[in-house]
Formats: sequence, structure tokens, C-alpha cells
Amino acid sequence: MNGSEIITKILKDTGNTTLFGYPGGAIMPFFDQLYSEDQIRLILVRHEQSAGHAADGFARASGKLGVCVTTSGPGATNLVTALANAYYDSSPVLAFSGQVSTWLIGNDAFQEADVVGSTMAVTKQNYQVKDVDKLGRVFKEAMYIATTGRPGPVFIDLPKDIQTADCTMADPIPETVELISYNPRVFSKGASLQIKRSLDILMNAQYPVIIAGGGVALANANKELEELVNLMRIPVVYTMMGKGVLSDDHPYVLGMLGMHGRKRSNFAVSEADAILALGTRFSDRITGDLSHFPGQPNAKIIQIDIDTAEIGKNVPIDVPIVADLKLALQEFLDQVKRRLADPKNGTMKSWWYKYIKELKESSGIPDASRPGKTGRIVPEKIMFELNKILRPDDIVVTEVGQAQMYAAHYLNLRKPRTWISSGGLGTMGFGFPASIGAKVAKPGSEVWLVAGDGSFQMNLHELATVKQNDIKVNIIIVNNQYLGMVRQWQELLYEKRYSYTCLACKDGHYYPDFVKLADAYGLEGTRVEKPDQVAEALVQARKAEQTYVIEMMVEPESNILPMLLPGGALNQFYSRRKEKKSIYDWYYRLPRTDAEQNDYKVERISKEEDDVNVFFEE
Repeated sequence: MNGSEIITKILKDTGNTTLFGYPGGAIMPFFDQLYSEDQIRLILVRHEQSAGHAADGFARASGKLGVCVTTSGPGATNLVTALANAYYDSSPVLAFSGQVSTWLIGNDAFQEADVVGSTMAVTKQNYQVKDVDKLGRVFKEAMYIATTGRPGPVFIDLPKDIQTADCTMADPIPETVELISYNPRVFSKGASLQIKRSLDILMNAQYPVIIAGGGVALANANKELEELVNLMRIPVVYTMMGKGVLSDDHPYVLGMLGMHGRKRSNFAVSEADAILALGTRFSDRITGDLSHFPGQPNAKIIQIDIDTAEIGKNVPIDVPIVADLKLALQEFLDQVKRRLADPKNGTMKSWWYKYIKELKESSGIPDASRPGKTGRIVPEKIMFELNKILRPDDIVVTEVGQAQMYAAHYLNLRKPRTWISSGGLGTMGFGFPASIGAKVAKPGSEVWLVAGDGSFQMNLHELATVKQNDIKVNIIIVNNQYLGMVRQWQELLYEKRYSYTCLACKDGHYYPDFVKLADAYGLEGTRVEKPDQVAEALVQARKAEQTYVIEMMVEPESNILPMLLPGGALNQFYSRRKEKKSIYDWYYRLPRTDAEQNDYKVERISKEEDDVNVFFEE
């Protein structure tokens, strides 16, 4: 077997037969091998960055390894952004690229680049293969590392001559992989003791809260989490990466936490006296000012994560638990059930049951059916109508920016792995290729891409990919003719000095015409300018047999609110209200004593409809 044959055999034997890629000189031997391989499908993208994002989307939707391949030099360096995105969001991606032949490495040969050095900071591991006899072991190791422990991307630099060299080993592909230096933690007896301590805290807390992060989906622990919530009746807020791990319709799910989170979610965490954090790294986007997190000074924090490095990295932790989240929650359930069966020790002290229904209903998704001030659609209307037709198995993928936050804030998702978005890196251009990967992974599901007009243009050329490969994605372009999120910050923090964020020409014309663009790629599309046209356009997209582009013309200065003050606490945010259109800070707290409960009503949290109604004022 030569090098290319070894790689294709490993891909087939492990079931990783879907690849996303782009050919070139240094990877040509491998692509020549693919020419005669009928078991391997390669989706030819139009840019290497898209190959990485598509593999990432495939991995998130399927829970399996995503694979991408490019050529050397610029082909490989174009992957770096995609690898960084997968690294920050813990996506299992295997990327490999061609490289100049081994005898040319270091000579600045044509299309040579130090991609091992370039990718070192944004991968779990990377390799450069200089001996074909080690190729099989390297690929098996890479797959193992990418998919175990805390998942992440692994990169392999593959010189051209290694792809054609004949292996001298009779059996170059090891059956198993054993790495002395890599032993991802799964569970331990010590974790059981820490879980006992955690339950002592949670069962005696008045207002315990669970923060569910993306690690819940990665661990496939959603069922265990739902059972735990139902038993203990603890409200759940989620990070943006944790959206979908529990149904938004669940009575104890409050919604997204953080900078653009729901008011009720931020309120609950600010009031919590005990927090159980599951598979989240406590990024700055969910904590706000760390000196005011959590809101209650004596609150206890329990953190479960498979990555030891994340425990206590950003927030001091009272009970650290390093474990596989699924196994840890199973142990939680076992101990909770035993406690609840004991009349002496099985009582929950939580008061949430008195307020959770009121809190859940204190804010809703507005049906902003009237046009905004300029006569265009209010973005909330799009989310309102999309919610009506979303099915449980539909997958929502987003670009990055305001449209992303509208979707995260308002869409009701019911299953894990039906929400795919760029979290840690915030990569514009991620969504469209990721939606391609998601559709390839789940061909029976409808895939909806919610994109801003600026972010969509980062990789709009992938319209050719969906056309050529007959991949259907429902594309919703929320067109406010601005780089909306940057413009929003400029409005709120820079006195409306819109420096280089307007995407329209000086004469007011906007390019491209997205409907004509779709037509240029052999696809259909429509432009929606009035609120009463939104629902019909979404239905038409679902019925379409191929990728369908909907350009939604929305209010240019629409803002996704509330928004935390940069550097502020969770209870300090920007919010438009009829009587007060600036900073709104709540000055009340949940009752801590029986006497404080008299006449207390959660409705004093401002209704989020107020953030929208200001659009209709003259």
C-alpha cells in the first residue's frame, strides 16, 4: 500500500467516508486515489475555509468526526480560521493538507508554508508525516485525539512524496491506539464524593440554578440533564453553545444567559445562591463583570467539565468535578433518587416552584406584525414566524452578528444538535458552509440558515457548492444594510458614529441583489419587504426542492436587546423602554424570608416586548 491507499482505507474502515475539500498540486496524489474510490464522497467547496467550517457543521449535527482536506501553502493556511473556530467550540475535526515533498521542506519551495507552526495554537494536536510507515498510526491517533476527552480539531501535514511512497510494513494500520501522554479523564470515585457535596449544596439552596453549556450536547447528556431537572425542579439557563440541550418549551428552561441573554435568565443567575455549571467555561459573554459574578456574594458554584484546565479558570469554584458529563449526571441521578426516597434527607429547600411559572411567562416572543419606523420588517417578526414552522428535527445554523443573537434569543428549539453557531471565535462566514455540512450529515432534516447580509457575503460563493451537489439549505438573509452588531455598539457606545459599517452605497443602493445572485447560481429566491409576507416566504422555502434564498428587508437600526453593558454585571443592561430608553437596572431581589414574600410578583421584571414596541412609536 502507498500513502494515499493507507489514508483511504482508514477513512473507509472507520466510517469517515464524507469529506469536504479542495484539490491542488501537493495533495493531487490523494485526490487521484479518490478518483477510483466509490465509497468515499468528497464535497467540492469553493474556498478552503469553507471546507473546514463544513466539516465542523457536519461534526456538530452528527456527533461524529468531520473531515476536510486541502492542498499546501495558501490552501492549508486558509484552513486556520476554521480550525480556530472548531478549537474554541470543541468540535471534532480532522484536517489534513498536502505539503511539498520532504526534501523540499524548509527551502521556501512553491506553495510551501509552515502550517504545523501556524496551526499549533488552534488544534488539540498536529503532525507532519515524514515516514510513510508511520502514516497509519498518525491518522488513527489523530482520529482518537479529535473525538475523545474534550473534542477538538487535529491537523496533519502530508508531504506529497509520502502520499505516493510504498509502505514497507505488512500491516501499517494499528487496530487500537494507546498514548501514554494522553489519557482523557472519564470518571473517578473522587467525583462521586464531590457529587455528594454538590447535592448537599443544591438541595439546601433556596434558588439553585443550572447553567448548561455546549458540553452537554458534546457528551450526549441531554436525557440525563432533563431527568435531573424534572426530579429536582431546578431552573436551567444555557450558554449560546448550550441552546437546544433541553427544549425551550420545558417549564424550567428560562433561555440564554449573558450579554444578549434573556432578562429572566440573567435575573435567575444573579439571584442564585447555588449554581451547577455543566460543560461551560464561564466565558466573559456569560459572566459579565467577574467582580459581580455571581450576583449573590455567598453563592456556591459547582463546575463539571471533562477538561481539567477549565475548572476554576475564569470563576472561583467551590466544588470542582472533572469527569465525563454523561457519567457524572448519571451518578447525580443515582444519588438524587436515593435521597428523595429518604423522608429524612430527601427534601428540596428550593423556592423556585413558587416563582418559576411567573418568571417563565414574564416575557415572550413578540409578534411584531406592524412595520417599523421606516416601513420595513422588525427582525423579531421573522423569528416569530419561523418558530411556527420549525419542526423538532429541523436544524438552525447561524452566521455571526445580530441575526445570530435574534435566533439565539427567540427561537424555540427542542432537541440537541439542532443549533449550530460560532461561539468562542465568532466567525463571520461560518454559518453557510456549516449549514452545508449539517445537511450532508442529516439529509432528512430541514436546515435553516439565519444570516446577516454582511456575514453571508463572507462565503456566499458556496451557493455553487449547494447547486453542484444538490444540497438543500433554506437561507434567510436578515438584511439591515449594515454590519449590524458593530453598528449597534456604535449607536449605544459611540453616539451613532457609524464608522464604516454601512454596506449600502452613497446613493442608497445596496449590492448585491441577493435574489439575482441566487438566480446567477441557478437557484430560486425572493425578497420580502412587508411583515405580512414573511410567513409565506418561509413556507415557500420549506416546499422548495433545492436551496432557496429569502432576503428579508429589516429595520436598518434594529437592535437586539437587552444587551449587557461592556464590563457590566448581569443586572446592568441596555434596554429600550417607552418610559426610559437607556440603561435599565433592576433594583429588586427574590424574597429570602417568609415575610418578604408578601405581595411579591416576578412580573416586575420588564417584559421584553417593550424592547420591540419602541419601533412603532412616532
